[in-house]
Amino acid sequence: MSDMDKLAENISKNIEMVRQKIEQAASSAGRSSNEVKLVVVTKGQSGDVLSTAFMAGIRTFGENYPEETIKKIQTLQAYQGIEWHMIGHLQSRKARIVAENFSLLHSLDSVSLARKLDQILSEQNKAMPVMLECNVSGEETKYGWPAWDEDQWQVLLADVSLVLKCRNLVLVGLMTMPPLFEEIEGTRPYFRKLYALKEFLSREISAEYFKELSMGTSADYAVAIQEGATYVRIGQAILGPRPNYRHVEENVFTK
Repeated sequence: MSDMDKLAENISKNIEMVRQKIEQAASSAGRSSNEVKLVVVTKGQSGDVLSTAFMAGIRTFGENYPEETIKKIQTLQAYQGIEWHMIGHLQSRKARIVAENFSLLHSLDSVSLARKLDQILSEQNKAMPVMLECNVSGEETKYGWPAWDEDQWQVLLADVSLVLKCRNLVLVGLMTMPPLFEEIEGTRPYFRKLYALKEFLSREISAEYFKELSMGTSADYAVAIQEGATYVRIGQAILGPRPNYRHVEENVFTK
């Protein structure tokens, strides 16, 4: 068996295993697995890995770095039906790349970025669905609207209203990244907090803008689904480790 055949076999097995766990997690929470959408995180993976994942049925790829993604889009341009989701922090100066090439932004984290994207999308006469990234842990290294203190949620309403005024952005939900824990149960309170924030914003503004919750990665997606995730972002559990990957980009990992 060639290396490519082994890769294809491993990815197919991993996808099946992940889908089974999604089904189990959803069922345990009284939900349908049809409510949960899988985004395969392809940061640092090669074009061969992405094409193999495509052949195994994956159509939604999640990327962190716009310039890296452009090369992959070019490599996979013969494949039809791929959706590229931006899931990492987006620097304003790279907003145009995302506006022109991505289907959904999970990580909108400021009004200024919203306005920049809105302007670019307006020039292109197109709209983009977005989710608001929310920092529910209070960690200084995390991006997103400050949402760790429930007593301060009322303050967020003004910014959400300003995002809603961006006519070329379609607000569809919220996203978060919890702290890292050795025991995955440690993430549960943070997922619950994002769900509670969704309920608060739905009551105060409108539920139509907060239908989606993007939360949960390879380590903790089962817990995230039990707490209401509608998008899970899974990379290594499907594609395996990123080989010798190190992406250098200013202001990505720290603020």
